[in-house]
Amino acid sequence: MISNYQGSKRMENLEKKADKFYRIEGEIQKYDWGGTRFIPNLISEKNTTNDPYAEYWLGAHLKAPSTIKIADESISLASFFNENPLENLGLEVAKTYGKLPYLFKVLDVSKMLSIQVHPTKETAAIGYAIENEKGILLTAANRNYKDKNHKPELMVALTDFWLLHGFLMREKLIQNIKATPELHFLLTTFLEAGYLGLYKKVMAYSQEEVNRILKPLVDRIIPKFLKKELDKSSPAYWTAKSLENKETKNLDRGIFSIYFFNIVNLSRGEAVFQDAGVPHAYLEGVNMELMANSDNVLRAGLTSKHIDVVELIKNTKFEATIPVVMNGIENKENGEVVFKTSAKDFELSKIVLTQVITHHAHANSVELLILLEGTATFTQKNEVMSLKKGEAILIKPNTAYEIKTPTQVEIYKASVPKLT
Repeated sequence: MISNYQGSKRMENLEKKADKFYRIEGEIQKYDWGGTRFIPNLISEKNTTNDPYAEYWLGAHLKAPSTIKIADESISLASFFNENPLENLGLEVAKTYGKLPYLFKVLDVSKMLSIQVHPTKETAAIGYAIENEKGILLTAANRNYKDKNHKPELMVALTDFWLLHGFLMREKLIQNIKATPELHFLLTTFLEAGYLGLYKKVMAYSQEEVNRILKPLVDRIIPKFLKKELDKSSPAYWTAKSLENKETKNLDRGIFSIYFFNIVNLSRGEAVFQDAGVPHAYLEGVNMELMANSDNVLRAGLTSKHIDVVELIKNTKFEATIPVVMNGIENKENGEVVFKTSAKDFELSKIVLTQVITHHAHANSVELLILLEGTATFTQKNEVMSLKKGEAILIKPNTAYEIKTPTQVEIYKASVPKLT
């Protein structure tokens, strides 16, 4: 805890300090699905014990806030914003959100993540209040709504990347069911009751029924998977992949969804936006992710964690989804590609520079940037800061700046779009 004296001294230091650039250090999340190499290599950290470095967080989320370097001191990024929100967030962001409205991440997905749906802001606020009234602790395993916020997500692939994203078109879903003997019996349900009826049916099965239906399917595809006869574009591949190094006594009902959802393959630099209600799951690869600052997750399978079927169905869009793969809007003269979405909480862009391109920008609100490759020099007036691969910088609002590189650099930037 910060004492009053420490807080006042820190405020005094911040007021004296006219800098617009600050180095920040992210926080590592070692979830068991993470890879062991990409993030350690990025941030130049040895991983001699082969720990799973799943995520690298840049932001002010209270679970794992980044640290910011001020003079000889390192403080929480959350404290930095709290001490002077108008100056450090920007007037519009401070008035609208009162805090940093996004969380910026690098993800290395080695094992498949759970299938998830995120609520709208309105549904989250209602659910949060109801669970509070019921006395469900924020840390409880059966807690669905940990805050009042929505959680739209934008991801950009840093490697070849695979994910599930929304329900298949009707014809394709019918094709999947017909091509899978063990699921033939579900065709009538889908034709008569649509996406909602089909999903309700499989989510209502007892564990015994799930095992009875899926075990013949698993027994049929596992030998093909082991012989490398399955293609990654097929649901059979990811079904088998989900069972790697796991006991098959009790099968996960999320396997049904692998046959119902779009399997999307992104190349490096391609992006997908996941708004409220769209079921999705990251399957494999490395990405940059920018999301609203929320912990609200409704799980739907491929997990041992709590699944609240009632809330899940209430928050899911039961309609065909055509995945929109984005390449961004490019400004070649400035070296920037902006990925525009409907989210008002954040905006993500990629900056790629060579020695003949200088990036000129003006930060309207606070910006966070991380170097994925190369080195770069940031300049504003008489202030200069040089960064290398894996390092990150905070740029304060109302700052005109430029970026140069002696060779080549790739940078990802998180910001808030103009609110007016």
